[in-house]
Amino acid sequence: MPLNIIIGTQWGDEGKGHITDRLAHDAAVVARYSGGDNAGHTVTIGDEIFKLHLIPSGIIHPGVICLIGNGAVVNPAVLLREMDELAARGVDVGPERLKLSGAAHLITPAHIAMDRAHERARGREAIGTTMRGIGPTYTDKARREGLRAELLADPVALAGALASHVATKNEALVGGYGMEPVDVAAVLGEFTDYARRLGSHLADGPALVDEALARGHMVLAEGAQGTLLDIDHGTYPFVTSSSPTAGGAMTGLGVGPRVVDRVIGVAKAFTTRVGSGPFPTELDGAAAARLRGMGDKPWDEFGTTTGRPRRVGWLDLPILRHARRVNSLSELVLTKLDILSGLADIPVCVAYELDGRRVESFPPDLKTLARCRPIYETLPGWVEDITDARRPSDLPAAARWYVEFVSAGAGAPVSHVSVGPGRAQFIEME
Repeated sequence: MPLNIIIGTQWGDEGKGHITDRLAHDAAVVARYSGGDNAGHTVTIGDEIFKLHLIPSGIIHPGVICLIGNGAVVNPAVLLREMDELAARGVDVGPERLKLSGAAHLITPAHIAMDRAHERARGREAIGTTMRGIGPTYTDKARREGLRAELLADPVALAGALASHVATKNEALVGGYGMEPVDVAAVLGEFTDYARRLGSHLADGPALVDEALARGHMVLAEGAQGTLLDIDHGTYPFVTSSSPTAGGAMTGLGVGPRVVDRVIGVAKAFTTRVGSGPFPTELDGAAAARLRGMGDKPWDEFGTTTGRPRRVGWLDLPILRHARRVNSLSELVLTKLDILSGLADIPVCVAYELDGRRVESFPPDLKTLARCRPIYETLPGWVEDITDARRPSDLPAAARWYVEFVSAGAGAPVSHVSVGPGRAQFIEME
């Protein structure tokens, strides 16, 4: 069996955890390949809701091995808290089921302090990061100054590396930013405990994935964030610090492209984003509130990790075409189609107006994107509640036409549609 990759096609928050949970049933390994606890995946099973940040969504399936790959960055405090919460709910998170690549990089309190310092220094130009230390950790990785998870197996080396790391960051925090230093002794004490608890979870991630594939098992690569947050192919600089695209899955797990079978792009039936930066189809007022929800349901448009209200807008097909091209998508999964029920008309952005001319593709730079204005085609809406639909024929004609229109406009077949947050609320399209 091959490697199948799940990709966010927008600015993240597309519902990747939902489809990962569905497909994990047939997987031997589910692996996170990028990002850190700035991600948030929600899985709903009956009346139970699981909010995951670092641990792959496949953990809910007994027997599935879950790997946090070398392309991810890991805050041990967050990982252990998530493990404890899952264990308290009867989920097995022992070292035979949950693996941590020794080549993943560790987030420390000093990284988090630096993240806050950077954002404060940017002032009005702040990027809107989650301030969880993600960017500074990837910066240290690129500068070859990072702390890899493999240090958790060597307490002496860990203590020395941490002391040097915190001392260096304190020089910048105090001298460069005028902030309080990080307590070195406290960090050493915390990480000593982390090493004791996490050392047995360390693994050779690429070897684990290769062995599963060699045995004919399916490996599911679970993405975090989305294509437009990719540090190379997103709306730079309003992006994350890693590569949540298909190429990032290769480097983030240590595999080559010949093992890939499906690249599954996940898109909401509308568009959302958090943080700053241009957003051509963004709505405000009552229209935005209609798509976002009021925050009284776990699946309303408020960040799983931050709780921030997401910016919302109509579906943007140039974005999906960009994601198809960058990731070589084999298919699309369209989520939250049920949210559009009850709308009389549904605008879809099919192109942009740029300086008086029509452009079909997503622009390569931020200044150009900021000048783009959406060109809409308006599709008929439907009044029916579709949350109980389980087959394409259960959908109203207008909803089926919406799915077909998105598929044609994005240039990729829609393989699944979600009509609610539950595990069973999926339609497999013909």
